[in-house]
Amino acid sequence: MPLHVPLAPAPALRSVLSALGSPSAVREARTPSLKAAQGPLTPELPLPVHVLEQTAGRGGAPRSRLTGWRFPIRGSERVVAAGETVQTADGWAFSHFCEGPYLVSTERALRQAEALPTPYQPRLLSVPGLYMLTLWLHGDIAADPASGLPGPGDLLVPLAPAPPGIAAHRPHRFAELMPVLTLRLTPAPLLKTPA
Repeated sequence: MPLHVPLAPAPALRSVLSALGSPSAVREARTPSLKAAQGPLTPELPLPVHVLEQTAGRGGAPRSRLTGWRFPIRGSERVVAAGETVQTADGWAFSHFCEGPYLVSTERALRQAEALPTPYQPRLLSVPGLYMLTLWLHGDIAADPASGLPGPGDLLVPLAPAPPGIAAHRPHRFAELMPVLTLRLTPAPLLKTPA
């Protein structure tokens, strides 16, 4: 089933295109693959990036918030980097270029998602407390990409490298994976010191 990729805000795309067109931005990027790429570079398949946050207190409900958009940058034969944007007081702005294992892992997870029988809206969900990034397959394909917490039936596909004990590239229902994440994100209670 095809994925329903949301449209990125036009200013976010323009900021990435502008950075790609700037020799100094590409030259100063810490991405060897981007600097070495031959031929035209094209941003494609924009993915909204959300951060999963645990609310204060034990057992607090998690929430997610949109923090940016990631645009994989395709060279002549493969994705060579990603361009990240962030929202500022003045709108969407280019943040940085990046590369690394999550690029290949994201492509693999998107190919897996394309083979699923159910249509989804792809997003990225970051869990900073676990140094974890997942492909979030949102079941409401018409939803505003800036909104929402994963629903119980949404799928999360941990990208490699995943934290120990969580299998990369294995789709998990949000309702099944959330208790594991919550347990790992909740700080242990402080031990009493002897009197």
